[in-house]
Amino acid sequence: MRIKDKIYGEFVIEGILEALVFSGPVQRLKGIRQGGASYLVNGKWNVTRYEHSVGVMLLIRKLGGSLEEQIAGLLHDVSHTAFSHVVDFVFDNEKEDYHEKIFQRIIADSDIPAILGKYGYDAQSLLSGGARWKLLERPAPELCADRIDYTLRDMYQHGNITIEEVHHFLNRLAVIDGKIVLQDLAAAEWFAGIYYKEVIEFFLHPLNVYGYHLLAKTLKLALEKRLIGRNDLLGTDEEVLDLLRASGDKEIMRLLEQIHRNVKVKEDKSDYDFHWKAKVRWIDPAVLYENGPVRASRISERVRRLTEEARKKAEAGVYVKIVSN
Repeated sequence: MRIKDKIYGEFVIEGILEALVFSGPVQRLKGIRQGGASYLVNGKWNVTRYEHSVGVMLLIRKLGGSLEEQIAGLLHDVSHTAFSHVVDFVFDNEKEDYHEKIFQRIIADSDIPAILGKYGYDAQSLLSGGARWKLLERPAPELCADRIDYTLRDMYQHGNITIEEVHHFLNRLAVIDGKIVLQDLAAAEWFAGIYYKEVIEFFLHPLNVYGYHLLAKTLKLALEKRLIGRNDLLGTDEEVLDLLRASGDKEIMRLLEQIHRNVKVKEDKSDYDFHWKAKVRWIDPAVLYENGPVRASRISERVRRLTEEARKKAEAGVYVKIVSN
């Protein structure tokens, strides 16, 4: 099977990776938007969990990761519900990790264990404990394939960076003692800049926040009224929207009518309709410097400043004024 990815180019995958790509749980991710409700209010915010998952797998391969870690990368998001992290706000889950809590159950109830077993792998031992895979996942503020891919992919899709910039950055990545590091400070400062652009101008954009807020409110109400159940959230974005529309409930329909691409909102701390806070996201890449890797913030005032600005913004939250909906 030949995969053409807009970030990493063209790759051939076969055997177990090909079988997993065509599995039900991975194919479902084509209908799950990475940005939650974002695509409902802005058409260009339309990256899918499928694109991201395949991208993480390809990045791990590019970095020399094992076949097993590529498998883990491909499957790491299969437990995301419809609308991704919107559900965390439906369930008041401050850590935004609901998909991680249900990961093992989703895997066990799927065709993935049988596919892995066919190739001699045990699903539970291969996919339990994300800390095992050092390229795939690392705690903030470190670099990892997951964090790198969603940042590059979103920012490229949104038109904030060029493919030439992406490839230049990817060529500055190195792996030392199992950890992803950057070969120079310029690459670290560039990535910190686009990462915080992602955090502030996408995650905390008042229009995106509006979409999250309204959709979370809609889903919570639909669950309370038993118009949908938690298991329905294991479908795709559009499948859940179809269920909501089919309910015919007037309150639900009124809320859905307010989530569209002509909504006008702004940030206004003195006159706002609602206040929104999410978890603080930050990055501080390791850079090769003199005797070995060091945190970029130790040698870069720019990284320190960007981090502090993003932290203050996240902790303050977003004050959204609805101009028209």
